[in-house]
Amino acid sequence: MDGILAGQVIVNDKDIWTSYGVFLAEESEGGMDNLSAILTPSPTKEHTAVNIREQNGEKHSSTLTVANEARDVTLHFALYAPSKAEWFRRYIAFINFLKTGENGWLNISFPSISITMRVYYQSVQDKLKPLSYLWNEGMHAGRFKVKFREPNPII
Repeated sequence: MDGILAGQVIVNDKDIWTSYGVFLAEESEGGMDNLSAILTPSPTKEHTAVNIREQNGEKHSSTLTVANEARDVTLHFALYAPSKAEWFRRYIAFINFLKTGENGWLNISFPSISITMRVYYQSVQDKLKPLSYLWNEGMHAGRFKVKFREPNPII
């Protein structure tokens, strides 16, 4: 799996697959939730208008400056480990890594699409979804969604 998953997502110069056994995952085969989250543009800030009661419509400046609102990006991750103890260790380490970042900031790079987002961690969404029975020994996997805030969106 290293040949497929290594180098796909880099967070603060760390390959999340080689460091934590974490990779982007979809909820269903053929899903595109992660790509959609990354590429959905942020809304723009509202333009200031003057609304004069005695005139039709509203008045705007002759030049409208477009500025982006901050946006939330939710990514779907999966974590894989060869044992129960290792799975729990990696999960806790990865979540703590996301929470602390580098002075709180995370630079998440997706080399295959040449995009890097500067975000901070907000929360784990929903509940952890085990893909294996975490109380038995052996290979383990689990899926979870993480919500990030991008204050100055790239798109």
